[in-house]
Amino acid sequence: MIAYKLFRVRKDGTLGSLFINRKARIPIGVCLHAKTYVTKGFKVRMGWHCTAKPVAPHLSMKGRRWYKVFINSYSEDQRPKRQGGLWYLADYMEVLGPVWPSDNVNQSSQK
Repeated sequence: MIAYKLFRVRKDGTLGSLFINRKARIPIGVCLHAKTYVTKGFKVRMGWHCTAKPVAPHLSMKGRRWYKVFINSYSEDQRPKRQGGLWYLADYMEVLGPVWPSDNVNQSSQK
């Protein structure tokens, strides 16, 4: 299933997680199995955190970009609208490519 994920874009162009396991580099076009990293200050929600739409009003877009991802073996987690609404917690994820304005989806946040 197609979903969306917001990544941190490093100066060298590589992708990384926003908060959990920040040092890892996330490749494009590779199917990745989710691992659990317990991080102080964050609730443990196992799986790759993705959204139904590229919207997360509670997060800054500075240094970040939305990407289309393909997810498999996932559960749904209904979050407040201010956190983007429906999240998917996926066991497997493959980054397909960036979301472009021509994709005709709302990719901006309110921050």
